Amino acid sequence: MKPVRHPDAPAPGEPLGAHYGQCFGCGGDQPHGLHLVARAGDGVTVTAEFTVQPAHQGAPGLAHGGVLASALDETLGSLGWLLRTIAVTGRLETDFLLPVPVGTTLYLEAEVTAVAGRKIYSTATGRVGGPDGPVAVRADALFVEVKVEHFTDHGRPEEIRAALDDPDQVRRARAFEVNP
Repeated sequence: MKPVRHPDAPAPGEPLGAHYGQCFGCGGDQPHGLHLVARAGDGVTVTAEFTVQPAHQGAPGLAHGGVLASALDETLGSLGWLLRTIAVTGRLETDFLLPVPVGTTLYLEAEVTAVAGRKIYSTATGRVGGPDGPVAVRADALFVEVKVEHFTDHGRPEEIRAALDDPDQVRRARAFEVNP
């Protein structure tokens, strides 16, 4: 089934913001996190950027492949904001095409390609040197729609309590709305 952007989805160009401050991918409270910044695109697409920091290296001076996979996963997960769906990664197939040096900004783009029941199929690319630069990494993913209980029943109780007790209603709701 062709994906359809939810009528309440953020407008194209609008920053999506972090869903949770402690999220390794998008959270601002993670000192060594990606601090990935995503924006709504046209249709059911998002764009994002993150700059590889020294804490993200695997081989000397190069981004760790797991960190690059995390950036792709985070970008793909951000698509949930456009569908207004809570979903988690079911499968992530990643191709590493070029090394990504520390200090490099990775320009990411993701799109939902199909929706079938609770399954959301999507694809993403990460480019170096600019949004039209060469593709360094790419991924195809399957996300699965879940209920909020997926997080409240399985998350560590201290974090769940802290998120639920947050006096900021918007921040409290965002912590459980989307899990990129």
